[in-house]
Amino acid sequence: MIKNSNLTLTKIFTDIFIDIVFFPFWWYSLGLVKVVRKLVDFIADKEKSLALSVWIKNIFTPMYGQRDIQGFLISFFIRLIQIIFRSLILLFWTIIALIIFWLWLLAPILIIYQIIRQFT
Repeated sequence: MIKNSNLTLTKIFTDIFIDIVFFPFWWYSLGLVKVVRKLVDFIADKEKSLALSVWIKNIFTPMYGQRDIQGFLISFFIRLIQIIFRSLILLFWTIIALIIFWLWLLAPILIIYQIIRQFT
């Protein structure tokens, strides 16, 4: 019975050691790839919900079928304002995604720094 528990404890401590040693490799390789993919999907979803490409594609299309000069001008400027504001919102979400990306990169370094700082 003691032999089994020693073997089990050895296996547990070996697994913990391997996890600790390989954690940085995972964090900066597969983990980073997963985070980047999620952030790219996040930005793509935000662009889709804002329909920015649709507004850009239809910037010269008159609204409500008004084909006179006033209809073209009003439609153009309204869409231009929409494109500007929606681009600013998308820029905001892109900045948030970049901040999350940089926090992901810096988190282990900052944590290790704080641990070392506590012991010195």
